Amino acid sequence: MIRGVHTMFYTSEPEALRAFMRDKLGFSGTDIGDGWLIFKVPEADMGCHPSRNENGEVPSGTPDISFYCDDIRETVNELKGRGVEFVDDITDMGYGLVTHFKAPGDFQIQLYQARYSK
Repeated sequence: MIRGVHTMFYTSEPEALRAFMRDKLGFSGTDIGDGWLIFKVPEADMGCHPSRNENGEVPSGTPDISFYCDDIRETVNELKGRGVEFVDDITDMGYGLVTHFKAPGDFQIQLYQARYSK
């Protein structure tokens, strides 16, 4: 039976993104050869959300990866201390508090603190 999820970031800067995930976000990983890291990530969950097209963005068929935390302000401060650059302020989206940070390869990744029970 399915026992997990494998997520992927396709990037033009794989070495820089791997170093970012390891050094800035603190994920440990296994080198499967030639510096190719497969990261161990904490727990996961998955949502199936309605698309919001008609100029509301997010067309059907779009995957998205985000990270969540227990205390977004504390996590943002910790990540900023490691040199992570955030692209927006923390915003209340109803389901949780949300912000986004930059990662090598032209990524903007969502970080959120859920308002729902995990």
